[in-house]
Amino acid sequence: MDSGSDAPFNVDRRIAERLRTLRQERGWSLEDLAGRSAVSRATLSRLENAEVSATATVLGRLCQAYGITLSRLMHLVEDDFPPLVPRAAQTVWEDARSGFTRRIVSPPARALVGEAMEGALRPGARIIYDGPPRAGLEHHLVLLQGTLHITVDGMAYTLHPGDCLRYQLRGPSRFDADASAGARYLLFTV
Repeated sequence: MDSGSDAPFNVDRRIAERLRTLRQERGWSLEDLAGRSAVSRATLSRLENAEVSATATVLGRLCQAYGITLSRLMHLVEDDFPPLVPRAAQTVWEDARSGFTRRIVSPPARALVGEAMEGALRPGARIIYDGPPRAGLEHHLVLLQGTLHITVDGMAYTLHPGDCLRYQLRGPSRFDADASAGARYLLFTV
């Protein structure tokens, strides 16, 4: 295989290793984590052994249980990088089932809080998060292309290219891409 075709496997393998480490650092069993995340013990075991790729929803639940953002999880699976990360070197993670692709734009920096990511949803894609990874997490979402319907804590918004939605996550959220064009956006977290 060429290096391009190995990349998704390597990211999945690093995510699996980080998930196992996060659980072990807290002294949690698979049963403990299953209870905290509403993800089955069997699924957790398969994820930690890199037998399956996690969906955005499952990673969202796990990040919520650990109190970290998905971007932070992705940074934790990366090695140290210089302050500048060219687009070609940025980590890309795809959930083929839901039609969601996430590109970590910010250079990894464990000591810094703010992060930027680029999200893309194929036409008609929907992602639902049961809750935030950390209550009060601030988001600034700028829509670049398409139309995106977002529901945050029961409030619905429709974004068009150039629109910016600023909000704090305290409860569930949902992202619905336009059925004809999908959506591409930048998300900044603080």
